[in-house]
Amino acid sequence: MAKILILLAHPALERSRVHKRMVSAVKNMDHVTLHDLYELYPNFDIQIPREQDLLLAHDIIILQHPMYWYSGPALLKQWLDLVLEHGWAYGMKGTALRGKWLMSAISTGGPEAAYTLEGHHQHTLKQFMLPYEQTAKLCNMHYLPPAAITGAHKLDDTAIQQKALQYRALLERLRDEPLDLQQAAQLPNLMELIQLPQA
Repeated sequence: MAKILILLAHPALERSRVHKRMVSAVKNMDHVTLHDLYELYPNFDIQIPREQDLLLAHDIIILQHPMYWYSGPALLKQWLDLVLEHGWAYGMKGTALRGKWLMSAISTGGPEAAYTLEGHHQHTLKQFMLPYEQTAKLCNMHYLPPAAITGAHKLDDTAIQQKALQYRALLERLRDEPLDLQQAAQLPNLMELIQLPQA
């Protein structure tokens, strides 16, 4: 059974409709650690050894955040800059994360159709996540496509709850079953691995 670390990076979680529900759906799962970066580090004073120990203790690392200007919130960038040190996470002697898995769990205000080559943003979500994919490669990690909840502004409470349950089911699958990396890599949105019955 894989151990999952969720690095939650939401600067206004109390006002979030989607991420609050996602957190609620997964916070009591066995072998899943929820790590709220903005709660722990409101002054961006990240404790590097603590964060590195957490990474070492888990198999799958999920960067959970809203999409901010085609990327993640500022504290997530700070975390990446400080925690993934040369000689530890990458470089000739940087093998601490080798073989682990990295993915993003994101929400977007825009609809799914906006994140296509023909859509409003003219790129796919997977393309916008390229810095994270390259980070995984540099650190000798396996990279998975993003698990995305799109069109968040227009989702009603029932739809949000359904998406949160789908997210939980995805984490259960990642935790409990060996994943076909080649199959998963072909998906534009990892949430497609899970089909729940409609409410």
